[in-house]
Amino acid sequence: MKVLALVTDLIFGSRINGEAKAAGVQVRILRKAEQVLQAEGELLLADLNLEGAAEAAAQWAKKEGRRVVGFVSHMDSAAISAAKDAGVQEIVARSRFIAMLPDLLRPGSSI
Repeated sequence: MKVLALVTDLIFGSRINGEAKAAGVQVRILRKAEQVLQAEGELLLADLNLEGAAEAAAQWAKKEGRRVVGFVSHMDSAAISAAKDAGVQEIVARSRFIAMLPDLLRPGSSI
């Protein structure tokens, strides 16, 4: 499985990398929303608090066989609304995202 992660927080990015390594999956970290549109992959983990992330993630997901899981601060209702309006289907709070990350990275997972 080819995994992309749109995240600028170095600690959060390291956590994603660590879980991916444990699952035997490679992850490519992207730092800017514009990079998402050019990237190939099957799963995009997107920090929806980043400027332009929701729109880029929704656009990226239009190609068949792609899945986006967006994470956001549970208190940031504006980012949640913007992501829903952009077309992001799966939006979870950061804490929930961290809890489900090992399962998300497991090949064949449908969580």
